[in-house]
Amino acid sequence: MKTNTMRTTTLLAVTICLGATAACQPQRGVDARLLEPVVYGPEWPTGWTPATQQPRTEPLPEIRIDRHGDVAATTIEPIVVDTTAFPVQRQPNIPWTGPTTRPGKLLPPHGRDKTLAPGPLARLPLGTISEKVTVVPAPRFPGISSTPWTPPDPTLAVGPNHIVSTVNMAVAFYDKSGNEQFYANLDSTGSPGFFEEIGGGSFCFDPKCFYDHNEERFVIIALEYYTNESWITIAVSDDSDPNGVWYKYRTPSIISIEDATYWTDYPGLGFDHRVFTVTANLFQLGGSGPGFGGILYRTYNKAQMLVGGPVTFNDLTFGGGSAQCAVHHGQPVGPFFVSLDSQSSMRIQAIRNPIIQPELFTASVAVPSHGGAPPSAPNPGGNISALDGRLMNVYWRDGQLIFAHAIESDNVSEIRWYHIDTGDWPGDFGPAPAEPTLVQAGAIDLPGAQAGFYPAVAMNVFGDIGMVFGQCDASTNPSVRITGRTTADPPGEMGAPQIVVESPTGADGRWGDYFDMVIDPVDDTTFWYIGEWATGDGWQTWIGSFEITPPGCPGDTNGDGATNVADLLAVIAEW
Repeated sequence: MKTNTMRTTTLLAVTICLGATAACQPQRGVDARLLEPVVYGPEWPTGWTPATQQPRTEPLPEIRIDRHGDVAATTIEPIVVDTTAFPVQRQPNIPWTGPTTRPGKLLPPHGRDKTLAPGPLARLPLGTISEKVTVVPAPRFPGISSTPWTPPDPTLAVGPNHIVSTVNMAVAFYDKSGNEQFYANLDSTGSPGFFEEIGGGSFCFDPKCFYDHNEERFVIIALEYYTNESWITIAVSDDSDPNGVWYKYRTPSIISIEDATYWTDYPGLGFDHRVFTVTANLFQLGGSGPGFGGILYRTYNKAQMLVGGPVTFNDLTFGGGSAQCAVHHGQPVGPFFVSLDSQSSMRIQAIRNPIIQPELFTASVAVPSHGGAPPSAPNPGGNISALDGRLMNVYWRDGQLIFAHAIESDNVSEIRWYHIDTGDWPGDFGPAPAEPTLVQAGAIDLPGAQAGFYPAVAMNVFGDIGMVFGQCDASTNPSVRITGRTTADPPGEMGAPQIVVESPTGADGRWGDYFDMVIDPVDDTTFWYIGEWATGDGWQTWIGSFEITPPGCPGDTNGDGATNVADLLAVIAEW
């Protein structure tokens, strides 16, 4: 008895009642200037030579942006690679039991001020969790196991028949039953590595992936950093089957702003109906300290990449930090991005005209206040880092924007999630229309001193919201949990979290840094997730799916979601 009409009506009512309660301050940057485009052809060496592992002798050209608001356009040609021609389709994925390295240890000193100032007050109440079970888990399976790198940074992409998963620094393809079809290292340590044939060196870190349901393509990115070199490497499959041809682009990311030069770290990845989007934090190249330069926003013209042609991408910058790209269902005015603004507000951004003349718009939306970055999460193995409260995934569907993060609450890491109505903002042209508004917000306030961390959320075609997150406490090993809500639930409320896998041992140090969640493109309803748990051999990823329980039907006595003869027989049996 779940219907689109009922869901849409309920969501509209909630939006009308609550949507006008947030304070926004729209901003436009300095007048954007489209700088002279730069084109690199096949004669330009795109990276290390896989056969010799020797770096290029030519210096990597800089992408110059004179000031925040300017737009730099660059064109790069692809290399076409058929993964079915790899000598070894399923390279060994034996859990690594030796010492592990955090990718950040191989990067130069870098950092930024993450202090959040007090902000405006939201007038909406903060929802909580109920005792109602709202999720129906489906069969699940282990994904990629421990590599020499930690944390894994797991992401997944789900197509009609296949799943792609990435971790530091590997990629795997599965069918939906969990049967592995392909596995390779991302870097030049593979046989070959996934990005090795286009010049990828020995350090392809922070990978991410998604499935573009509009174009029926998988997309994978990874960053690279070497002395005086920085790259954003991106690959697009030629159809909905990841086994086969990929169009791969190694795009430079040495960014020059005014008198300083920067490299890229900590990417975001997203898409809408026109562009693939990447964000990254900028840190000064060759500097002795943090040298933070703001955020890079890169938009790739995906129509060019879908046919394996040369791609033109646009770069622009902003002075904030750690903006996350949205995955879009529908056709927004431009791609959306979200980042922390203050202890009680979120920075919502969108790029108008992302292909021809990109222009970045910014609004601040008030949310329920919080205590800032979360503390570490104690467990029997030590203390897990819950990171710093930044956002890890953002979902946009037909004007509704959802995202979540971990915050400090009574000295415990607690999850907050938000639902924002973007309306027609920022508009197709001229002054931006009405600003985004907060629809609802909720907390996953687990009992006692239980910590929640690394949430990922998604919204399906009915307006249901699903979530995956990590949990532990001083006496409980880390676990992966799921929860969700329907549009019929009270504003801000999530169902009782359910454990899908619990670690047999504790953990210490870096974890995550994020989990991931997406919607199955076949039915636009089922939620898929990936999370991390611990084994005696190190970290392990876990992949699964679930559905949201529909609202109860009158006369549904056996709780199967429908009223039928089975309910009558159940009543007779109890008579």
